Amino acid sequence: MGMTDTPRANRLHIGLFGRRNSGKSSLLNALVGQSVATVSDVAGTTTDPVYKAMEFHGIGPVVFVDTAGFDDEGSLGDLRVEKTRDASKSIDMALLFFDGEDMEEELSWLKSLKGGKTAVIPVISKADQRPDGGMSLAAAVKEAVGKEPVLVSAREGTGLEILRGELIRCLPEDYEGESITGNLCDSGDLVLLVMPQDIQAPKGRLILPQVQTLRELLDKKCVVMSCTTDMLENTLACLSKPPRLMITDSQAFRTVYDKKPKESLLTSFSVLFAHYKGDIRYFIDSAERLSSLSQDSRILIAEACTHRPLEEDIGRVKLPRLLRKKLGEALEIDFVSGRDFPEDLSPYDLVIHCGSCMFNRRYVLNRVEQCRRQGKPMTNYGVAIAALLGILDHVGIPEG
Repeated sequence: MGMTDTPRANRLHIGLFGRRNSGKSSLLNALVGQSVATVSDVAGTTTDPVYKAMEFHGIGPVVFVDTAGFDDEGSLGDLRVEKTRDASKSIDMALLFFDGEDMEEELSWLKSLKGGKTAVIPVISKADQRPDGGMSLAAAVKEAVGKEPVLVSAREGTGLEILRGELIRCLPEDYEGESITGNLCDSGDLVLLVMPQDIQAPKGRLILPQVQTLRELLDKKCVVMSCTTDMLENTLACLSKPPRLMITDSQAFRTVYDKKPKESLLTSFSVLFAHYKGDIRYFIDSAERLSSLSQDSRILIAEACTHRPLEEDIGRVKLPRLLRKKLGEALEIDFVSGRDFPEDLSPYDLVIHCGSCMFNRRYVLNRVEQCRRQGKPMTNYGVAIAALLGILDHVGIPEG
């Protein structure tokens, strides 16, 4: 991936939801102008969610997500519906297809999607094949949901421009509202990136949060320098003035904190992404609960990546080591990765999440809301490590 490419996790996610054979895949192909989803008259053709990243005129980088019909049946059908339900957690905007007089399932999904704060646009597809062009169904849908549905025909190409306009009009208020570095630096500021190139950084490459942060700093017209942790003192000695901001990896927090100039703000990539992808204030408040935990507590560590644990893995090794040093060796810690996340969080006293560079913001906030509903504190790697090291009050927290 080039540095100018937009990662899928940073794109607006637009999901297509509806019954089997309701025209979702045909409409997706018509919208993107490519055959990206398999179309068939056989119900249930779409099984796993289909993701298509593209530039959408008027919006920018998006991901369209075509899902399996939520009326799928049988044991395999149940699994497909569960994947559709999981995919819905990352959706910023939803096209909800209404296909007939019985709207019970559609209205149930409408309630679920809106509960997840997803903008929903009702759609009636295959308008050219319906009696009276779908007008009577449209009237019924409007009465049921209080909103005029968009009538479209993928085969005739009608209604597509109206739908594109509705997607632009219904953009979520917080779309592109967050910046990685927020108010911590501005144009002309000197920013020093202190980046340990350890076992977790692939040889010859930077990890995604480093790349994304660097790109934003360049766009902000900051003066950017970088070094590895062992070259920090030499780098500072070469500078004519202290950096306005220093950004490092959470695992190097203490080393960099002890060596940084008094005038420089310090934060970590993980803390920045706690703000960019999640709810930084909830994470900070939750981290304060660490002081009240003991070795009899139970903690869940959640990683977005599904890699094989490495020898000095921060989530599986370094963070647990810090936690047990602080709270006691008998502390019970469970791990989940990828999209695995327990529905019932009652066994846990605290959830600690990774920086979530592989998840979009909507999906992370969905997990935050799940923790809130169950009264469980949730923080992330960088915030938790800063709290464990006793330096959280001295870490730069972005706003805006």
